[in-house]
Amino acid sequence: MSSDQVVAVFGGTGFLGRRVVRHLLDKAFSVRVVSRHPKKHAGAPAQQHSSSAFADIHDELSVVPAIDGAYGVVNAVSLYVEHGAETFDAVHVAGARRLARLAKKLGVQRFVQVSGIGADPKSASLYVRKRGEGELAVRAEFPGAIIVRPAVMFGPDDAFLNTIVRLLKLLPVYPMFGRGGTRLQPACVEDVGEAIARCLEAREAPETTYELGGPRIYTYEDLLRTIGDRLKRRPILVPVPFAAWHALARIAELLPKPGLTRNQVELMEIDTAASTGMPGFDTLGIAPLPIDHVVDQIAPKPATAIH
Repeated sequence: MSSDQVVAVFGGTGFLGRRVVRHLLDKAFSVRVVSRHPKKHAGAPAQQHSSSAFADIHDELSVVPAIDGAYGVVNAVSLYVEHGAETFDAVHVAGARRLARLAKKLGVQRFVQVSGIGADPKSASLYVRKRGEGELAVRAEFPGAIIVRPAVMFGPDDAFLNTIVRLLKLLPVYPMFGRGGTRLQPACVEDVGEAIARCLEAREAPETTYELGGPRIYTYEDLLRTIGDRLKRRPILVPVPFAAWHALARIAELLPKPGLTRNQVELMEIDTAASTGMPGFDTLGIAPLPIDHVVDQIAPKPATAIH
């Protein structure tokens, strides 16, 4: 791939966006890291063929120069907690629609919209519903857009796996969401970043929708036990009804920085495993990493003494 082909990565300083940027650079793309806080990228180690740009997906005037001249656009902007004007509709629907419309108008050849497994415009969950509506909005503006739906992503610096590891090491009794039966297929964030880069690199037009799940489907209880075994921790797992979690989240949301939201509780009530027959990692030639790989990075095993 020639480095004169530019890919603009919106949300390029985020958890997934940083990986997308790195994997695109590995494939010799020239990358434009687009963010409302480009100084975050400016403070990172300098990388050849990368530059930073300011843009706010709510502001068309700032988006146009960030996209102009790009071969590809990746929308990795995400929102997990609403606050003020930053709503799920504003970010995942209106913002995504705006990027797709302008990308099409400016002649972008490939547009990748990062969504999530389970995205559904008919869902009772506001977050999941707006993710689904966002996919429809993007396709309406950019018919050939590539939709990438990762499962819950993990990595050494994530919030998902680090929280579980920390609590399993700390608590003798672990409160589960519901009875622990929700199905999850966690995917390594590095694999998702590589998958997106391959979608942009492919010479032939790639599939239009990918569901990216890791190598194993767990129930929530099985996931906790698997991680606990890796940590040599076996706390008592106690089912806690979702109604209780919703009540707790409602109180937590009164805090400036809530540690739990009702949206997060809703997500734990929904299975997030890749659909059978959907294009995924295998279609892109990627063997996804197991969760053990990252658990060991977060909480390395103590060295064995040699006598």
